[in-house]
Amino acid sequence: MKHMKLSAVLLSLAMLASSCNMNNTAKGGLIGGSGGAALGGLIGALAGKSKGKSTAIGAAVGAAVGTGAGVLIGRKMDKAKQAAEAANAQAELLTDSEGTQYVKVTFDSGLLFATSSATLSASAKSDIAKFATGLDTDMDLYVIGHTDNTGWKNSTAAESAAKNLTLSKQRAQSVSLYMQQSGIAASQLKEVTGLGQTEPVASNDTEAGRAANRRVEVYILPSKAMIESANAGTLK
Repeated sequence: MKHMKLSAVLLSLAMLASSCNMNNTAKGGLIGGSGGAALGGLIGALAGKSKGKSTAIGAAVGAAVGTGAGVLIGRKMDKAKQAAEAANAQAELLTDSEGTQYVKVTFDSGLLFATSSATLSASAKSDIAKFATGLDTDMDLYVIGHTDNTGWKNSTAAESAAKNLTLSKQRAQSVSLYMQQSGIAASQLKEVTGLGQTEPVASNDTEAGRAANRRVEVYILPSKAMIESANAGTLK
């Protein structure tokens, strides 16, 4: 499995992403509208918490996409979003700075695992299998686990943070392994890791906020093979 610097992935996604109000098939026509923009390369584009930097998703893939190809890729991303929603996950259609679409999927850890556990429940396995079988083989996937900042019994704050980091990684690994058992190729999983409590999406001061922070995210990006097929007009 290929491993890449996850902080760069997430920070790039966070800085580049914006929700799409139209469906992705329509929005996909904007891909490559600015002179065949590079598609795919956000990996390694940002380091640490640098500000003011931006990249197209294509930099890492090294494949340019035209307007027609963007429409075809948009249809694929629509399908991926639908697969996530059918599996009881939240799904967002996002775009990078060049108009490239991808999908951010969020699974509620409370629906996947028991407290402090990385073992998938039976219902979680069913949902992940449904999600995996709805994805195409020419999509790149990034799986990231997150926790809230709740402390562990008889542990210092630092020890709890370390345990939360380990738990987030274990949960991401459990999801990725079951995705593979459900048909996803290991080569599609470009990053599988956890960030512990370091990337909250809500306040940890409330139960609702902590619940939102306990999650497993899957980012779905077009692979180089998808881009090349779309450019050739053969992507179905």
